[in-house]
Amino acid sequence: MPDPLLTLMIAVALIGAIAFIFWPERGVFSRWQRGRRMTERVLREDALKHIHRAERAGHPATVQSVAGDLNITTNDAAELLSQMEALDLVVVDKEGLRLTPVGRDAALHIIRAHRLWERYLADQTGFTEAEWHGQAEYLEHRLQPTEIDALSASLGNPTHDPHGDPIPTAEGALYPHGGQPLTTFEAGTTSQIVHLEDEPEVVFAQLVAEGLYPGLEIQILEKEPHRLRFWADGDEHVLAPLLAANISVVAIEDQATETEPAPGERLYVLEKGERATVLSISKACRSAERRRLMDLGILPGVDVEAAFKSPSGDPTAYLIRDTLIALRKEQAGFINIERLQGVTL
Repeated sequence: MPDPLLTLMIAVALIGAIAFIFWPERGVFSRWQRGRRMTERVLREDALKHIHRAERAGHPATVQSVAGDLNITTNDAAELLSQMEALDLVVVDKEGLRLTPVGRDAALHIIRAHRLWERYLADQTGFTEAEWHGQAEYLEHRLQPTEIDALSASLGNPTHDPHGDPIPTAEGALYPHGGQPLTTFEAGTTSQIVHLEDEPEVVFAQLVAEGLYPGLEIQILEKEPHRLRFWADGDEHVLAPLLAANISVVAIEDQATETEPAPGERLYVLEKGERATVLSISKACRSAERRRLMDLGILPGVDVEAAFKSPSGDPTAYLIRDTLIALRKEQAGFINIERLQGVTL
């Protein structure tokens, strides 16, 4: 005869296991279903972005291009697009894929969320440029239209993201940056960056490493088939045309014909005992990092002295307003200075 206590314990364990798996809202099965629905939604919205991007570039998207962009098989892409066609989001014909009016509205919704998140990450957090896109890719799928409107309002309803891409309005209007690829300009011209292409990420990372950002003035020194040489923010840069084509600029009229570097040097050039006056903090220094430097008293007109360097050479301690402040070379590179001639302690 079975032990009643053992039977009861087995029954309780089975009930507990069933509850753990199938409990409404919090059970494993419910969470799995929500995760699956979220995954399907993310794929749909990413496909909408891809098709919208292809339309603006002037060439229709295809099943193969969707599969490549979303990193899924062509069979999965075909099934996804079939579902999207049933939802009246896309039209599939012999010319490729086209967004319906409903699909275009949905694409602009997710693009707006992405670019607002990037604006928020740039202005309100300490995330670096290289992290904005990936973080926004994750966050963009989690906002409803009313939440997006609130985010936009909190940022002052910006018209462009930190890369220079236009942010759609709630009504779907776009305000293009109006720039042309840097490679279309000739040597001797002066222009201003209005957009940096953030895809592919490896290309954007190289542009960020060069210290380039929207709003920066560029003076082209030399244009050759295999390289483009220019001044920007006091430094000389050399880029391959493939990279330079990812920089959009607008011409600046009535500039001097001579090309000279921007005034000032970087703080890290000071040797021990040398003094200088702060001219500015580079616009490439953003959000929390910029506020930190300003809170430390690093402002235009303030005198600074290189006091001593660590044994490894980085960081360096600077004397600013009678206070020693340690700055890494990367941070000191954001600070433009003018040396005080003849002042060495």
